[in-house]
Amino acid sequence: MVLISWGIAFFEYMLMIPANKFGSNINGGPFNMWQLKLIQEVVSISVFVVFTLIFFKTDQLKWNHLVGFVFLLGAVYFFFKK
Repeated sequence: MVLISWGIAFFEYMLMIPANKFGSNINGGPFNMWQLKLIQEVVSISVFVVFTLIFFKTDQLKWNHLVGFVFLLGAVYFFFKK
């Protein structure tokens, strides 16, 4: 189980590092560092939610989880607002 977890994390980091490098406005990309971090968190939480619902049948998605995700989407709105 530990190797599977590390494999998932390794794959995520293999994608995240180049995405941050190419997406950064320092290197000509469209996003600042704040926006890149928020995108990373939203993607990580979304993948975690899907993974949890598929593989851990004992956990359920409740209304407070959905409210928290709506607040996270609100944060995305304000981070990207000009």
